[in-house]
Amino acid sequence: MSLDFLLEIGTEEIPHWMIPGASAQLAKMDLLGVTPSVDATPRRLVVRAQGLPDRTPDSEQVVKGPPITAGDKAAEGFAKKQGADASALRKAGNYYELVKKVSGRAAIDILAESLHAAILGIQWPKTMYWTDRSGPRFIRPIRWLVALLGDQVIPIEIGGVRSGNVTRGHRILGASSIPVTIATYESELRKNFVILAAHERRHKIEKECADLGAKLDGDLVETLTYITEFPTAIRGDFDPAYLALPAEVLTTVMRHHQKYFSVENPPGMLEPNFVAVMNTAGDPEGLVKHGNERVLKARFNDARFFWNVDQARKLADRVDDLAKVTFQAKLGSYKEKTDRVVALVKELGGDANAQRAALLCKCDLTTEMVKEFTDLQGVVGGLYATAQGEPEAVSRAIYEHYEPLSMDDSIPSTREGQILALADKLDTLRGCFAVGLIPSGSKDPFALRRAAQGVVKILVEAKLDYQLSQLAQGELVEFMMDRVKYYFREVRGFKYDEVNAVLAAGCWTLADVEARLTALAEVRPTENFEPLAASFKRIRNILKQSGYTGGERILEEDFEQDAEKELYRELERVVKVATDSREYRTTLAATASTRPSVDRFFDKVMVMDESPIVRARRLELLYRINMHFSTIADFSEIVTSGAAQDAGASK
Repeated sequence: MSLDFLLEIGTEEIPHWMIPGASAQLAKMDLLGVTPSVDATPRRLVVRAQGLPDRTPDSEQVVKGPPITAGDKAAEGFAKKQGADASALRKAGNYYELVKKVSGRAAIDILAESLHAAILGIQWPKTMYWTDRSGPRFIRPIRWLVALLGDQVIPIEIGGVRSGNVTRGHRILGASSIPVTIATYESELRKNFVILAAHERRHKIEKECADLGAKLDGDLVETLTYITEFPTAIRGDFDPAYLALPAEVLTTVMRHHQKYFSVENPPGMLEPNFVAVMNTAGDPEGLVKHGNERVLKARFNDARFFWNVDQARKLADRVDDLAKVTFQAKLGSYKEKTDRVVALVKELGGDANAQRAALLCKCDLTTEMVKEFTDLQGVVGGLYATAQGEPEAVSRAIYEHYEPLSMDDSIPSTREGQILALADKLDTLRGCFAVGLIPSGSKDPFALRRAAQGVVKILVEAKLDYQLSQLAQGELVEFMMDRVKYYFREVRGFKYDEVNAVLAAGCWTLADVEARLTALAEVRPTENFEPLAASFKRIRNILKQSGYTGGERILEEDFEQDAEKELYRELERVVKVATDSREYRTTLAATASTRPSVDRFFDKVMVMDESPIVRARRLELLYRINMHFSTIADFSEIVTSGAAQDAGASK
């Protein structure tokens, strides 16, 4: 007999950003071998499963006993302790053992024991007591529990809350006590204004907001999905006079502080409207709309006041104020960081505009606007620089110098901005590594991984001609290389062995690494490439086993057999192609085309000839092939399907 299962953990509102992580943990619950499905709203975490057995099957347990050499009395004592007769023991090797029959257990009993630990075992960024310090800890107080197996209540208790079959609806619109069965659970919630499935709430938000003209933002949609149980979109208005403020300020106030979507006209200009999402069914009298309009008006008034006050002082007049703003206790103030960034921009060859932007880029940290709306740092600096008459190149560089904040973001759009962003991130990385603030495990309080990823993305996508060895030293180089591998594998989608092969051949500039990877990925599917890569493993192993390190002078006429002469000519051809074309794909294609000659060489030629002279010449030929052909990628790193070819052969 199989049964369905339902667990609902009812709580006070859980912070929206913690819900997906908790749901992922609950999805890993082992419900007697059945994988559950998980749903969540701000007030409930829900686990459901179908087809649980009503009890576990009977089984056998083998219990190891004393050594046979211990004698009969030891065997009798062991059997008695196990509740069995000595005659039930059997010999296994040098020991007695007892096979015990273990009766199956009712599933409801097993779940009653395991659910308590599973609920309190959810890992949260922080937890709280809600009874007393001897009570349990959870992200928010647990207010009700529904735990059902079939039509039976699974008995558990947490913090004085006992499980039952009674749930609660929407905090305002729904009933506070709703008896349910597993079959009626979701429909009863819907009657009481709770949309259980996150994907349904998300779809409702997206459709209703889009219908009202909102410019959708994926992150905000996700936030609203997990702060509502019954989302409903409404459209509000604000005084068009506020459009005199920069659009960036208005959208930040709407989106990041009020969780409203902005509205734009077809050319992409802001309209004096916003779209909000309520956690209720409707607003027939317009009370919620008017309330939101009042709040937004107050926030816009603040922003306008800060804008006007801040303009009384130019950014350049604020540079010395940065001495009062701490960057990091061991690394000093933002004034000291600014001095370092300016010097680094000069070192990187930044022009006068880039250097000016470096001097001013952190000054907006002292403004009232950024103190109130911290999300606008950098952006405000760029806007103020424009308003104060700084050159466009300076303003744009300041505006974009925090970019990219993630691998999905664009890099700064100008060379000045790219160099400034690179210098800013490098200074943070260098400084933190110098004072021992190195990320470990999941801990990265200074977001150094994000900074390093930004450096990598800028170097590649801006095609900057800086070598990593110029920019980083010591442990930081290894840290950066991890980010390089991550970028090319996870972001750009190159195969891990392709990344390893290209980096093993050398890492000059990351733009060059990208070019070699692109060529390698394009040539790899051709018929000759992977067999040749397998042969390279063989060449590498022969050279390693022989200990040969190059130096023999060879000419085509030094070789006796046609196969080795042919391979010598192929080597010269590829070297000429590489020299003439200076194009990686052409060179790799030419290299792959040597595969038949390489195969004939290994089929016809004994490399390790008895004659030291003949052997040295053949090893030198392989050495040069390995050296010249591996300038783009180390083919021995490529994982090939031809595993049957013995890479260790040394014919």
